[in-house]
Amino acid sequence: MLVIVGYLVLTVAIMGGFIGGGGHPGVLFQPFEFVIIIGAAIGAFICGNSMPVIKAAISQATGTLKGTPYNKEYYLELLLSFYAISNKTRKEGLLSLESLIDDPANSSVFTPRILHDHHLLEFICDNLRLIVTGVEVYALEEIMDQELETHHEEAHAPIKAVQNIADGLPAFGIVAAVLGVVHTMESVGIPPSELGKLIAAALVGTFLGILLAYGYIGPVAAVMSERVDAAGNVYKCAQKGLVCCAKGVSPAMTAEYMRTMIASTMRPSFQDLEAQLRSNK
Repeated sequence: MLVIVGYLVLTVAIMGGFIGGGGHPGVLFQPFEFVIIIGAAIGAFICGNSMPVIKAAISQATGTLKGTPYNKEYYLELLLSFYAISNKTRKEGLLSLESLIDDPANSSVFTPRILHDHHLLEFICDNLRLIVTGVEVYALEEIMDQELETHHEEAHAPIKAVQNIADGLPAFGIVAAVLGVVHTMESVGIPPSELGKLIAAALVGTFLGILLAYGYIGPVAAVMSERVDAAGNVYKCAQKGLVCCAKGVSPAMTAEYMRTMIASTMRPSFQDLEAQLRSNK
């Protein structure tokens, strides 16, 4: 939602300043400049990335128009899920987790938000399976570190692709402007009033390239990076919970260890967690 608000403020400020200074907005409407700049950017994006990266980039970029799913309520449900896992392990033993791992959707352990996050759920269940098999804690931590590192690299590939578009747009704007100048030079014999329109149209290409890069596409890449980092913190929080389960840490301490890893703006208070645990009981 903030992305949309930012776009509106940006557009109003630029157009309002231009019109207020005596400019004519109709001059900025140069459809063929858009075709050159945006078409070249899309072509470079397609030939410079694999299909999985292209799909992920589009999905993540459009996802910035919505609010982040990783809020205080999400983290609270994650803590409650691991509290339930740890409590189940202490009461019924590690083998009791097998039914949970095989069919998490039909278990009362995971909350709806966690069940909806398929990648995180898979990460939790796969490592719970390792815990059930009796893997050493140090080996479990090493495996999870490697998995999170791979996940981090994969998640940043779409961000890099979108940022490359933003970096290339000013250059494509110059290309459009140069082509406009070429067209202007071949029309030198026309009246000065008409020649001025051609020059203005050529300069619009540079304007559009810079505006799209730093006003629209670049900020989206920044928000995508922020969202990926937020998701990474969720995985690290889950990693801490899995390690606590492997070590046999008490349910209350497992939740508290995880809670301290959450950023202060998203962290549920101790009272919130305690109240939720009491209501669940």
